[in-house]
Amino acid sequence: MSYIQESLSNGEEVYRLFPHHWMIKVSIALHFVLALFTVGIWLIPAILIWLGWKNTEQGVTNKRVIRKSGIIARKTDEMRLTAIESIFINQTILGRIFGFGTVTVIGRGQGDVTLKWMTDPLQVKREIENAEHESRQSMLAAAR
Repeated sequence: MSYIQESLSNGEEVYRLFPHHWMIKVSIALHFVLALFTVGIWLIPAILIWLGWKNTEQGVTNKRVIRKSGIIARKTDEMRLTAIESIFINQTILGRIFGFGTVTVIGRGQGDVTLKWMTDPLQVKREIENAEHESRQSMLAAAR
């Protein structure tokens, strides 16, 4: 079971999990090719990059935006949807051409949550905003 599934609180549901763009697999493959050309010297960094990718989860629930990473130690960045102030997209030229980018969620009183290697970062931004909107609507309905 994934970290995001395990960390759900009462009444919390996964809204969307964000997979990495396929270009990260190309990057990892290039690291393993580099390991071949360096007679294995680059193998350890290539394995660490691959494990880092395999052990990263990014998603949004009806209450939070979550990014979990780490191979042995675990690092999580989480932000309540009600604390979101703005969402920024960063795309390089290659990111624009191939359709990937970084989405940074800025909130009040908390650290930022940065979602990296996102497929269609504009859609990721929309998904977070939709989850935030639905969260606000359900809070208003509960208050009535």
